[in-house]
Amino acid sequence: MVVGDISTGTDVLVIGAGPAGYVAAIRAGQLDLDVTLVEKEAYGGTCLNHGCIPSKALLAASDVAHQAGNAEEMGVYADPAVDLEGMVGWKDDIVSQLTGGVEKLCKANGVNLIEGTATFDGENTVRVSHGGEGQGSESIDFEHAIIATGSRPIEIPNFAYSDDPVLDSRQALALDSVPDSLVIVGAGYIGMELATVFAKLGTDVQVIEMLEDALPGFDRDLARPVKKRAKSLGIEFHFGYGASNWEPHGDGIRVEAEPAGDAAADGGQAVEEEALELDAEKVLVAVGREPVSDTLDLETAGIETDDRGFITADDRARTNVEHIFAVGDVAGEPMLAHAGSNEGQVAAEVIAGEPAALDYQAMPAAVFTDPEIGTVGMTESEAEDAGFETVVGKFPFQASGRALTTGHTDGFVKIVADAEAGFVLGGHVVGPEASELIAELGLAIELGATLEDVASTVHTHPTLAESVMEAAENALGQAIHTLNR
Repeated sequence: MVVGDISTGTDVLVIGAGPAGYVAAIRAGQLDLDVTLVEKEAYGGTCLNHGCIPSKALLAASDVAHQAGNAEEMGVYADPAVDLEGMVGWKDDIVSQLTGGVEKLCKANGVNLIEGTATFDGENTVRVSHGGEGQGSESIDFEHAIIATGSRPIEIPNFAYSDDPVLDSRQALALDSVPDSLVIVGAGYIGMELATVFAKLGTDVQVIEMLEDALPGFDRDLARPVKKRAKSLGIEFHFGYGASNWEPHGDGIRVEAEPAGDAAADGGQAVEEEALELDAEKVLVAVGREPVSDTLDLETAGIETDDRGFITADDRARTNVEHIFAVGDVAGEPMLAHAGSNEGQVAAEVIAGEPAALDYQAMPAAVFTDPEIGTVGMTESEAEDAGFETVVGKFPFQASGRALTTGHTDGFVKIVADAEAGFVLGGHVVGPEASELIAELGLAIELGATLEDVASTVHTHPTLAESVMEAAENALGQAIHTLNR
């Protein structure tokens, strides 16, 4: 301990107040443990402040503007004006409401909140440095610690986020005016979501992606309707290229991109051999996220990481140091807010002696593009690789009465099941409200439901949720509103 430090003790020290950390702290408090939560910036972490919530707010707002201006077939004629500064202010109000709620919930569950940056000073002690001149630091002794420091955007060579025209996702969500043109580096879920936002607000968007297609990691039949819709919004793709540099050009910038290999897009623009030069007002880099683990002095506590800096943890969220846990993005895939919350809850329960463990079998994932993607469980190929004989059911939204009445008919619901016993193994949705619909399929997997269980559950008409029932009926060969496979 440094002379002059305050020294305190706690049963459970949680480092980071994002969705993984604050959930861990609240659950530990509910289990009658003495809990201290350290946060260096803002309660709610990246998700509530700079990621999940702000992006979904702007997606919703931009969708309202776009639909209002493109609803002639419904008999609606409008020319909406977009005030991005006002839109961002509305978004910020939502963020403030949620982050304030997190702080109140923590306090209501007996969590001691400390603002500052924590670093390890041994296996059972951290030092917390408080921001501001003269604020000092303190030492906290703990019996158990939960690391939940999250992740940050990866920075690529020659594209420093400190340079004015170069944006990360956080900066893009805080712009006060709509850029006339934008180059986005990366066609993963973050890049595609933000491409959707700005295209609907009237920005000329170009996307550079090193790999062969948009949304790498998702099945092509799920990604294809998203890319088709993006192109209809005017988004231009350049696959098989990596951004290499930029320079000022006119009133904006010129982004240089080099061929990344022999990748060729599935139904997209053919990869050219020559380097690209793309002009725009700004460039947004969205090539993934890396763990915030380098600020913790992990070596002092003997905590191991992999070669990318992610902290290694087992199915009870334990690191190699038995009384120290790691949850959320800092512990690696799946890097999802709801996965982190689940991991935080499990860690707290394990510390309290509860029989808890992690199980990702029914862990959903969603992409909030237009149309949305939702997925849970196994794909058809994954199920077959695992030794299952599969049966698949599918229902297109073009056959859904509710989808037709909303004007959003792209996509489908697909259900994968064990052909012999009928157990639901996976669910995959691309289309309107996919992020909501996937919950029913996740519950089916979690409960060990069969195709018959889903098909025989009466669904309200007319709803999008009927499409899940119809997909199950299709797998059974008894669908009413689509041809049976």
